[in-house]
Amino acid sequence: MGIMQDFKEFLNEYKVMGLAVAFIMGVAATALIQALVNDIIMPIIGRLIPGGAWQTATLDIAGMLFKWGDFLSQVINFVIIAFVVFLIAKFIMGEKKVTKK
Repeated sequence: MGIMQDFKEFLNEYKVMGLAVAFIMGVAATALIQALVNDIIMPIIGRLIPGGAWQTATLDIAGMLFKWGDFLSQVINFVIIAFVVFLIAKFIMGEKKVTKK
């Protein structure tokens, strides 16, 4: 067998092309979900939380600066993104449950 045949078998055996397509789709979906969260959902949350500048809130203790507002923002961002991904996966997969083999 030649090196090209070995390479083709490698691509087929490990389903590299499918993985590459899934990765590219994942990147595109990530950009879409980030835009949804940052441009639509977070401004609504910002209106619901009094003070307005909560994302830049800090706490200074003995010279250590804790950016708790940014951390809280990232936690909220993660929860929203995880929930949106869950909804998309549930919609695509329907009522099917993922089971261990």
